[in-house]
Amino acid sequence: MGSVTPLWLDSKALQGTLTGEAVRRRIDLYLPAGHTGDGLPLLVDLVGFTAGGPAHTNWKNHGENVPERLDRLIHSGAMPPVAVAFPDCFTRLGGNQYVDSVALGAWEQFLIAEMLPLIEGQFGCGGAGRRGVFGKSSGGYGAIYHALKHGGTVWSAAACHSGDMGFELMYRHEFPAVLRTLAKYQGSIPAFLEHFHTALKTRDEDWMTIMLLAQAASFDPDPAAPWGLRLPVDPYTCELIPERWAAWTAYDPLSLAPQYLDNLRALKALFIDCGDADQYNLLYGARRMHRLLTENAVAHLYQEFPDNHSSIDYRMDVSLPILAKALAG
Repeated sequence: MGSVTPLWLDSKALQGTLTGEAVRRRIDLYLPAGHTGDGLPLLVDLVGFTAGGPAHTNWKNHGENVPERLDRLIHSGAMPPVAVAFPDCFTRLGGNQYVDSVALGAWEQFLIAEMLPLIEGQFGCGGAGRRGVFGKSSGGYGAIYHALKHGGTVWSAAACHSGDMGFELMYRHEFPAVLRTLAKYQGSIPAFLEHFHTALKTRDEDWMTIMLLAQAASFDPDPAAPWGLRLPVDPYTCELIPERWAAWTAYDPLSLAPQYLDNLRALKALFIDCGDADQYNLLYGARRMHRLLTENAVAHLYQEFPDNHSSIDYRMDVSLPILAKALAG
């Protein structure tokens, strides 16, 4: 069995956030049995909303956690040995999109300028040409975003499982429900957050609201507002505010891709998949990305599978060997 070592990083990139994020962060590092890390490729696991990296190394009932999955895949010969980092990127808004934000923190810099040097300097894994990033949902967004922005320089392989793309299909229809929830607090985002963080039990609509607030903090923060938060819709009519919505869609991978195709071409492997019954409409964004990449001759592997958005860790059995073989090769 491999080992999991907890590391701690006191981040400068997360200092002074408007949401009051903790700067001391845990990063679990998986190493296969018999390996110290030296010379191994390094994969980074970006988890989805409501979780942090150590959730993937924790005990899991009736199934494998990710280190156990890695043990099986490596021991069976399905993939070569790799080191895998599990950074805790949880926030007071339930998660983030792994981008730099004046409200939520410079998470892009945290991963690239702080986490990677810590792990690679201490364990000798990764390095130029031998780093990959993967994730699901918000983590899948983080993986494709980092591949677009830093493919071929920082990252050399990426896997996006059911990642956020096609924002008008994902988010626009959620804003009326968010406004109805906020209306219970006289439209006050701080009052809602006070309820959320002190309630004995949260409701489903609370989680949807805080998720949209986390996106707002990531894509269009307002440095002058409490918590740095504003929504891209009129609070009375729910009409989109054009300049605010444009700030969101500028982060949509479908908007970013045309600018960064060469970065994707520089990857050794790019994997994208989505369930054909994804309840957040992510399938259609994934299909659009697949079409865009195909039309522009960007090498990638795209798959659809018969499932929805939930409990799809088993898809790592497909993606992780692809990434590990590409980086080891």
